[in-house]
Amino acid sequence: MKSIIVRPAARKDGKQFLALVNALADYEKLKRPSRSARTRLLRDAFGKRKRFEALLAFVDRKAVGYAIFFETYSSFLALPTMYLEDIFVLQEYRKEGIGLKLFKHCWSEARRRRCGRMEWTVLGWNKPAIRFYEKLGAKHMKEWNLYRLTI
Repeated sequence: MKSIIVRPAARKDGKQFLALVNALADYEKLKRPSRSARTRLLRDAFGKRKRFEALLAFVDRKAVGYAIFFETYSSFLALPTMYLEDIFVLQEYRKEGIGLKLFKHCWSEARRRRCGRMEWTVLGWNKPAIRFYEKLGAKHMKEWNLYRLTI
């Protein structure tokens, strides 16, 4: 069994982190982040005013997965919500428990911060991810529809 290490991403991991973001874009058939977007990602992850936190999963010192999360706030719970923006594992490393380890790390962090819940979105066509989340006991919020206004 391979040794899996999950730890917070550091500035020195920037190149590996961006490579994983690109891999997720490829998987989702989206355009990769532009040069200026990559600069902002690194600034917002590792700069003075961090806008999100990132975890990296390593197998034999190779970054093979990542998660990005940040807090939002629930006015009805009067507690923070941990929002999981991305969780991704390279195709060739799936089904080895890496995604679960990343997810559990985020869940533990949400509990440590006394968040009232953790939320995320998943693409409707991503059946492996849907099965993964449902296996964990997550509920699809059918009554809520995601809307987006791009600025």
